[in-house]
Amino acid sequence: MAKFNSETMIPARRLVWALAAAGVLGAAGGAGAMHTASAIKTSNSSSAVSNETASAESSQLLASASTTSTPVASSSNTAAVAPTVLPDFAQIAATRGAAVVNISVSGTAKSTIVRRGNRQAPQLDPNDPFFEFFRRFGVPGMPGGPNGDGEGGPQLRGQGSGFIVSEDGVILTNAHVVHEAQEVTVKLNDRREFKAKVLGSDPKTDVAVLKIEAKGLPTVALGNTRDLRVGEWVLAIGSPFGFENSVSAGVVSAKGRSLGQETFVPFLQTDVAINPGNSGGPLFNARGEVVGINSQIYSQSGGYQGLSFAIPIEVANRVRQQIEKGGKAQHARLGIVIQDVDQAMADSFKLDRPAGALVASIEDGSPGAKAGLRSGDVILKFRDQPIVASRDLPALLGQSVPGESARLEVWRNGKLEVLNAKLGDASEKAAQVASSDEAAAPQGKLGLALRPLQQDERREAGVREGLIVEEAGGAAAKAGVRPGDVLLAINGTPVSSVEQVRSVVAGAEKSVALLVQRGNQKIFVPVRLG
Repeated sequence: MAKFNSETMIPARRLVWALAAAGVLGAAGGAGAMHTASAIKTSNSSSAVSNETASAESSQLLASASTTSTPVASSSNTAAVAPTVLPDFAQIAATRGAAVVNISVSGTAKSTIVRRGNRQAPQLDPNDPFFEFFRRFGVPGMPGGPNGDGEGGPQLRGQGSGFIVSEDGVILTNAHVVHEAQEVTVKLNDRREFKAKVLGSDPKTDVAVLKIEAKGLPTVALGNTRDLRVGEWVLAIGSPFGFENSVSAGVVSAKGRSLGQETFVPFLQTDVAINPGNSGGPLFNARGEVVGINSQIYSQSGGYQGLSFAIPIEVANRVRQQIEKGGKAQHARLGIVIQDVDQAMADSFKLDRPAGALVASIEDGSPGAKAGLRSGDVILKFRDQPIVASRDLPALLGQSVPGESARLEVWRNGKLEVLNAKLGDASEKAAQVASSDEAAAPQGKLGLALRPLQQDERREAGVREGLIVEEAGGAAAKAGVRPGDVLLAINGTPVSSVEQVRSVVAGAEKSVALLVQRGNQKIFVPVRLG
């Protein structure tokens, strides 16, 4: 039997007041705790309190403290934070989980085996010592070989998730879940199974639309990401590693993420636990509405490491509507290569802050060229939508339809201009974002040895004028300029002589932006002059 006395209660009082002052306990929770402590103290003079009773009262106290939503008193210099009510994850799982499905796929991998007569053999050099063996006996496990029968390559199987968006059996999932699948099976929450037809898939956004023959199915409610804030709670339901209808929760870590070549999708980043098998499953907001399709994770181990990415539901629903209507998704293009604008670039082009998409090069005859875009332009707005970073432009283009007109606000030669473009079809040629592994340019002199291009060099490079970099040192070399690069322009001004380069550099203040051609790619390289 544990006993409490006044000596043991003094530290308890101090602890409660300290927790209340620090904001761990609200005012009501702190008052309740002091009341409980006083009751234990006064009753202790006549009776002992059992360990079980003390434990129960402590549990009630912690529950009271955790559910009380009393703002913490703060100084006049600190803004009070509104209390947050946790979403009812259990209710969301119970009401929306029935519309989440497990997807199993199977298919035959394309094999590098070639047929030679009645048997199949790998593509080996005829002089390889194993060539004759495989020609005679075939490949074990392959058609025509030992223990092999039938046709085709190795059988592939996979699993993913999806969710029902209409009562007649339309399902959204990831394109990579059903990629090259010959048979797709959908398993519902009630354990019924259906063969699914792939209505269409869009690799550019990683969205696929399936259809099963059923009626009166449970469906999810679709929300939007426009009102979704960083830090809000989100919930995922899926089949990680085949464990169907598994629930995990977290918060929105960021919005508008660009991942590698997936330039058409402004991904939602979360810390929700996503693993293989979750792909294609829904991401719910706190109101139980789908705001995204879980698509990718960033991992060095192959499993969840705290970085998960989802396709915004607006992007997925637009693709779904296009596939249901015409069998395929369409995305617009301008036919330009762009890159990000950092502080050095902003200084070079006299922008007040780093923003926009810098046009590095333009395809001949492309919609961008017809609209009047030039290399060195900085696109600041697309259809009145600000371009904060270069990745914003491909995402906005991906949500536009070929043939539409778009108003562009561009920064050119220190002033704002407006252009109008008729958008092309991205399926004709993929849009490009210039990639560069140059480090940030440190301070220093330009440090380039240049000479004009000869006629055959201009013909080989496909340019009318420019200067070949024979030696690179100083700030230019540190910024990533290499011997063999062709210098085409500085701060958007074409250069054809060393004197022009000296003149432009002499008039620059903090930095210059060098447009160089390396191979077939044109990129801007910012160089700080000090």
